[in-house]
Amino acid sequence: MTPERWRAASELFEHALEISPTQRQSWLDLQCGGDTELKNEVASLLSSHSEVKTGFLEEQVKGAVVALFENTTPTEKQRHIGPYRLIRELGRGGMGTVYLAERDDEHYQSSVAIKLIRPGMDTDFILARFKRERQILAHMKHVNIPRLLDGGTTEDGMPYLVMEYIDGIWITSYCDKNHLSIEARLRLFIDVCSAVEHAHRNFVIHRDLKPGNILVDTNGVPKLLDFGICKLIHAEPMATGETMAGSEANGSIR
Repeated sequence: MTPERWRAASELFEHALEISPTQRQSWLDLQCGGDTELKNEVASLLSSHSEVKTGFLEEQVKGAVVALFENTTPTEKQRHIGPYRLIRELGRGGMGTVYLAERDDEHYQSSVAIKLIRPGMDTDFILARFKRERQILAHMKHVNIPRLLDGGTTEDGMPYLVMEYIDGIWITSYCDKNHLSIEARLRLFIDVCSAVEHAHRNFVIHRDLKPGNILVDTNGVPKLLDFGICKLIHAEPMATGETMAGSEANGSIR
């Protein structure tokens, strides 16, 4: 395998770790297309990683902790993140869980979305990726990208980010529910493309464009979500503590 193909396999491996195991195979098939050699190499890396990362007992304990957390709602635990109180879960991915939250002090009332790293996922790689997403969102100023409102660290040392809460539905469901014409669907698509262009102007490639990452709010405005596995193609203007070699701009990624 040439250095270029090994670099491609390494990048796919890193990003595959963030994909839910149940969705990983279909994701890998899509990314590799008909390149069987590349797919087998990534699958081999994933298999080795699974075998050496944790022993049987550790894996069982981690699974029990995750299950306990995910089966206990924030309202039951009265979870607070900074000045916010978690209300309910909005969604989850391979890296984090997003909650609806509200301001829980006397300053003002506001509903927000708070993203937290899932229990057991706090590896150095995931933490670095999460912090990078937070920094990237801080530079995104576009009507079709949810605004980053706040961020910080929880009492147990886990980073979090506070985003604009989008009260909406997935773009495919919105189109079907409202029986949109081809023209109306294309207008939504153009707005999404505008958000993608804005990211590109900030040297960011989203790398996970799909209907499940696009919400349409109650005003019919689409919002592009989840920059968790985006790729930086230049070290400036957003220095994030990661080495972003110029040659990496030609590489492949959630």
